[in-house]
Amino acid sequence: MADLMPTRGVAARPGPRHRAAAYRPPNGAGPSLVLLLIGAGAAAVLALWWTDTSSVVGLAGLLTGAGRITGLLAGYACAVLLALMARVPLIDHGIGTDRLARWHAFGGRWTISLVLAHTLLILWGYALTGRTGIVAETTTVVLNYPDMLKATVAFLLFLLTAAVSARAARRRVSYETWHHLHFATYAAVFLAFGHQLADGADFAGHPLAQAAWYALYGTVAVLVCWYRFLVPVRSARRHRLRIAEIRPEAPGVVSVHLTGDRLDALRARPGQFFRWRFLAPGLWWTASPYSLSAPADPRFLRITVKAVGRHSAAVAGLAPGTRVWAEGPYGGLTPARARAGKSLLLAGGVGITPLRALFETLPGDTALIYWAHRPQDLALRGELDAIAAARGARVRYSVSSPAGYALPLTADALTQQVPDLAERDVYLCGPPGMTDAARAALRAAGVPRHRIHHESFAF
Repeated sequence: MADLMPTRGVAARPGPRHRAAAYRPPNGAGPSLVLLLIGAGAAAVLALWWTDTSSVVGLAGLLTGAGRITGLLAGYACAVLLALMARVPLIDHGIGTDRLARWHAFGGRWTISLVLAHTLLILWGYALTGRTGIVAETTTVVLNYPDMLKATVAFLLFLLTAAVSARAARRRVSYETWHHLHFATYAAVFLAFGHQLADGADFAGHPLAQAAWYALYGTVAVLVCWYRFLVPVRSARRHRLRIAEIRPEAPGVVSVHLTGDRLDALRARPGQFFRWRFLAPGLWWTASPYSLSAPADPRFLRITVKAVGRHSAAVAGLAPGTRVWAEGPYGGLTPARARAGKSLLLAGGVGITPLRALFETLPGDTALIYWAHRPQDLALRGELDAIAAARGARVRYSVSSPAGYALPLTADALTQQVPDLAERDVYLCGPPGMTDAARAALRAAGVPRHRIHHESFAF
């Protein structure tokens, strides 16, 4: 077992020759540009309130004005949140699915806060203006204002979504339950839209503002319908994916080999993933994200799945010929992120799956370090060794048991293995604890933040 823990560093050997185009750097300004556009839209929304407000007088005016501002921003934020998760390829590939998911989660908390603030501030301000109690004013608004009954249902749906998305509740419900309850936000946004135009003082009598709001929501609706619903249906009919074979790779880990038509048209890149829907009893209603564990072929795709739950465990028992829907490809953990011309891949457990495809295809000098609990848990090890031999790369394995073959995830240990670590791009995939430790070690070793490439499926 001495080959698990070589004491030498990873040699800086050149890999196979690649065209210069393979080193083309990605556009690092993408996330900043998207955030700038979102901020500009928020500023335009605030300008709408500013130009329509002549003066704010007294406490009632302050509360009502604040309610209008938070309402406008909440309506704008709903459209932005849906756009971020519409799975538009240009945005998804350029920014990364996990980063978009983090933005969506962060923005969701702010959106719920704005919805709550809008509701309380408006009702309080109206109650002071009308010299009535808050309960009486709430009853009047809900029952007598246009579209307010639908807006009240939307408000309750927003609260439901917030409740099931809270960290304490999220740990107690399955991913499938959370995912399907999350669709309530679509209904909430739809129900709240009419209220915004019918009751919003900034839209009443302002046809240009109404047209802009219709254009914003209409564009988002088209993107969501097209990329989240119509494109997957079209892809399923076009490519007709089926399971060809399921092959064991390690304890609790299997590779699913799939065949289909014109798979090159998917334009899947190494490191990307699909959301897979297996059309079998008990599985068809859930789309789970799994990375390609080998470069895509015009006739075949392969994923490698570890049994970590009821759904993933059931995949191992699927029969050849089972129909499959694949939504994607998604993600930005691809060779396009490489900037240095040499790379280090850090894999933990089943996180080897996207990195195995990258290990075969990344240009330049490439090295891989793979952590697992036991030698038998090193999935795809034979393929990794063959790739390393074919391209003159180095692969290093680290296991926790038996003792004496574990590589610590520290800056000193990584630098000892890879002396030119600070000059490399680093691709990272594994369980959360491992990736957190790896990022800290890489930063301590001098690897710039923009050269640490990581995507997580913990959406």
